[in-house]
Amino acid sequence: MNKVFTEKAPAAVGPYSQAIVSGNLVFTSGQLGIDENGDVSGDIARQTENAIKNLSEVLSAAGSSLQKVLKTTCFLADINDFSAFNEVYGRFFTGKPARTLVQAKIPKGSLVEIEAVAEI
Repeated sequence: MNKVFTEKAPAAVGPYSQAIVSGNLVFTSGQLGIDENGDVSGDIARQTENAIKNLSEVLSAAGSSLQKVLKTTCFLADINDFSAFNEVYGRFFTGKPARTLVQAKIPKGSLVEIEAVAEI
């Protein structure tokens, strides 16, 4: 088991890793809609894009990519953002991995959080 860290994505804000590699799989921690300035801002589309970009950087640091994602777990602060979220999500996850999506209270006031399991 190996811990993954990249400066190209937000650092963990607690006692956890950005991702863990075990065998040929990478398990990411949830990525928020944090932008390059470290801020959570913008609407659901902007934050979803930022979360996916952060996720992509963590996957890359682990030797994987969005194209190798097997499963995502997605959290929305407001389930009414489902359609707008799906529009952005679908542009990045063209392989249509398995997915769970729930409404939840998300840290830092983010509108979205996405975690993934991917092959390396």
